[in-house]
Amino acid sequence: MGVITPISASEKQSTILLKNVHVFDGMNEKRMMNANVLIENNIIKEITQKNINAPEATQIDGKGRTLIPGLIDMHWHSAYSSIPMQKGLTLDHAYHLLIGAKANEKALLRGFTTVRDVGGNVFSLAKLTDEGVYNGPRIFPSGPAISQTSGHTDFRPGTAVPAETNAPLVYMESIGHVMVADGVPEVLKRTREALRMGATQIKINSGGGVSSSFDPLDVTQFTLEETKAAVAAASDWNTYVATHTFTDAATQRALEAGVISIEHGHLLSEKTLRLMKKKGAYLSIQPILDDEDAIAFPEGSFSRQKYVEVTKGTDRVYRLAKKVGVKTVFGTDTLFDPLLAEKQGKQLAKLSKWHSPVEALRQATSTAGELLALSGQRSPYPQGALGVIKVGAYADLILVDGNPLKNLNLVSNPKDNFDLIMKDGKIYKNTLN
Repeated sequence: MGVITPISASEKQSTILLKNVHVFDGMNEKRMMNANVLIENNIIKEITQKNINAPEATQIDGKGRTLIPGLIDMHWHSAYSSIPMQKGLTLDHAYHLLIGAKANEKALLRGFTTVRDVGGNVFSLAKLTDEGVYNGPRIFPSGPAISQTSGHTDFRPGTAVPAETNAPLVYMESIGHVMVADGVPEVLKRTREALRMGATQIKINSGGGVSSSFDPLDVTQFTLEETKAAVAAASDWNTYVATHTFTDAATQRALEAGVISIEHGHLLSEKTLRLMKKKGAYLSIQPILDDEDAIAFPEGSFSRQKYVEVTKGTDRVYRLAKKVGVKTVFGTDTLFDPLLAEKQGKQLAKLSKWHSPVEALRQATSTAGELLALSGQRSPYPQGALGVIKVGAYADLILVDGNPLKNLNLVSNPKDNFDLIMKDGKIYKNTLN
């Protein structure tokens, strides 16, 4: 075995030829066997089972390994995944982003070459990653998660209400991690501010949450008019709205307003899932269970009670969504725990409980890329497709020692099973001889 060799994103590698690889393109159930893939700069230029004459290229012999697209986590929090909650609430923004930079570098070395960040001011981290200052996945940032008073990301203390009209923002609001907005004018303003900051999509909260202190799961948040205001502002910028919601009532209202990405949805009925399919909405759900990988909320706490209720719905909703045919994407929503963040690949492998390996991998590759593309001109990455291996796509690639289309558990151990990880045509891990 070779050694892991992270290569600076600033180093230019003009041409790379991957030889003798079996290609899973992110879509098809069968691999293209014994293929060769030519990469120029950061784009895939040729995929063929014929020989490619490229004497100038850096040549890498895959020796029959499986080439898959870089993985995509569609519900990631760069600033929160690996920082304990109490530190997150009490330490400053720079601390959040420095911890986030290290966490994202580890995510990249787990094969996650793209993340959709659905809550938090990580615009500087996204920019510095693109500039090569930090190694990490591509980031599609939502910026501040927008909530109503008493909503899922109302992080004000219990003594903060009744709020004075001109009361100053709390720290988590002032740094742009979250924002509280009430009424159509405020929702419009805060949505437009997030877009001004560089949001690739908007994140709102339409229902109760697990980690929040003041909202039971059953509550519906934002009126129809408020939700429509966020959707209209995002649409004016040619992008879309994703919303946090678990219940039928909250989800149906969001769908009526034009929300296209439903985050979580663990308590949904078949009726609502059929409405999602009719509307063309995506289900961004996480395979969270009350198992050895559960988020460690204090026993008996309000959040712990809500977490157990949500996880009881996980199995049923995955099965119903598959039955109905809702487009589903993979995410982890890891919060406040660096050890849990390390299990990103294990979470993906858990999808085998409900899906074939190919179906599961599509959720973390091509279908995820399809949803990311709805950011349109707000996407920082307009040159190529993501989540697929095809001519013209970005060269975000993983060489797997084995066939994950037969054994999805291979993705749960990227340290041993991912021999090469490439993002944007640059190699960040290579353990091939």
